[in-house]
Amino acid sequence: MTVTHHLRVHRSDEDLAREGQLAWRIAEIAADPVAVDADVVDMIINRVIDNAAVAAASLTRAPVSAARQQALDHAVSVSGTGATVFGCTLERRTSPEWAAWANGVAVRELDYHDTFLAADYSHPGDNIPPILAVAQHTGADGAALVRGLATGYEIQIDLVRAICLHKHKIDHVAHLGPSAAAGIGTLLGLDVETIYQAVGQALHTTTATRQSRKGEISTWKAHAPAFAGKMAIEAVDRAMRGETSPSPIYEGEDGVIAWMLDGPDASYEVPLPGDGESKRGILDSYTKEHSAEYQAQAWIDLARRLNGEHPEATDPANVESIVLHTSHHTHYVIGSGANDPQKYDPTASRETLDHSIPYIFAVALQDGGWHHVDSYAPGRAGRADTVELWHKITTAEDEEWTRRYHSDDPDEKAFGGRVVITLTDGSVVEDEIAVADAHPLGARPFERANYIAKFRLLAEPVLAPEEIERFLALAERLPDLTAEEVSQLTIVAQHGVLAHAPAPKGLF
Repeated sequence: MTVTHHLRVHRSDEDLAREGQLAWRIAEIAADPVAVDADVVDMIINRVIDNAAVAAASLTRAPVSAARQQALDHAVSVSGTGATVFGCTLERRTSPEWAAWANGVAVRELDYHDTFLAADYSHPGDNIPPILAVAQHTGADGAALVRGLATGYEIQIDLVRAICLHKHKIDHVAHLGPSAAAGIGTLLGLDVETIYQAVGQALHTTTATRQSRKGEISTWKAHAPAFAGKMAIEAVDRAMRGETSPSPIYEGEDGVIAWMLDGPDASYEVPLPGDGESKRGILDSYTKEHSAEYQAQAWIDLARRLNGEHPEATDPANVESIVLHTSHHTHYVIGSGANDPQKYDPTASRETLDHSIPYIFAVALQDGGWHHVDSYAPGRAGRADTVELWHKITTAEDEEWTRRYHSDDPDEKAFGGRVVITLTDGSVVEDEIAVADAHPLGARPFERANYIAKFRLLAEPVLAPEEIERFLALAERLPDLTAEEVSQLTIVAQHGVLAHAPAPKGLF
């Protein structure tokens, strides 16, 4: 039965015991040897496939190439066999924290993998690279890896349910450091004390501002979660050596809540599994059919529907205005409410465009779909009729859509909204959508076949056919893999693919 952990700030003279701290409770959950339910195992397999798919599509992109080169410039650390790097041969290995770094950037670069949205936002699949890297380095088998991933997903999703970071302009990867550290603790079978110290250190080192997702969004957007995963591995390493961490990290009068979040009078109710309760958080998350911010998924699906039903709305000459009535988050983070001129700039970076719902809706409306490369191409963004239509699109917060966005009821929780298209002839087109087509409650929910199809679509340009089959065969047997097979759970690019990717030189 789910247990709610009451979280508040404590003065130093209150002397909060470890057993009352959130980091300790997280560590207890991570150390709980509870079995992983079969449907959770199936979903973990889906997300391992999903991560590899989006990583394959990004192998030759500059940020991924830079992170990969950094990783390859570091040797395997002496206490294990090392971890693989996406794209490289099975024999080419690096230290696990650097593998987590390189693979984490590859997974996040296209903003195309799974998501969970509640009090805060997250891509819980960001837990996979660091936990998998440690599994490979330490010789863990598939069953241990599955247990570690179940913990990573559970802890991140539970934190995201309860603690809002973004309203205080703290980046959401502050929930990822603790979850990845906890997942690694489960993977390795560490004791509660060690995991507790690792969770505290991971949180302490992964709090940063949201400027990485504001204004002219830089390539650090993809690096931020990879950095959190890397820090989580280093935190576990320090804790295993007997080193301690700031405590109480959440509740202290100079801690995260008091000074970075809601202040000294704040309190939260964090839902966590009880002792012996299965970790099922992953089942409440959802993946992306389209390569764009999750709040854009439903709007892309609505736009492609309108493309067929109202083709007249694709021509800016026919359109007076388009207003997207939506949630607070969509309006203020990726909509016109952000007051970011870059969201209407045809020369903006890809990272900025994928956080611009006016741009995304304009292109999807005109094209009747979305492509992870073509829809962001400079020529596509700069097309005159698109720019004209784009600049007629604004967003507006609607209280009902905000309420549904934050609803705890999965049957009414929504990430879409209502569009009002006013045409120059005075007629009005209105339509709405609550969730993306690929959402569990959407028109075409993603199942194993969809994950595999997404992997094939994204991998075929860079992986040989036999490599695609090799990876899928391993992934679908995940809980039964031997340690040797876990060490091969990666994707190897076709000969010549990485040779044509950037190979930037740096300090290392």
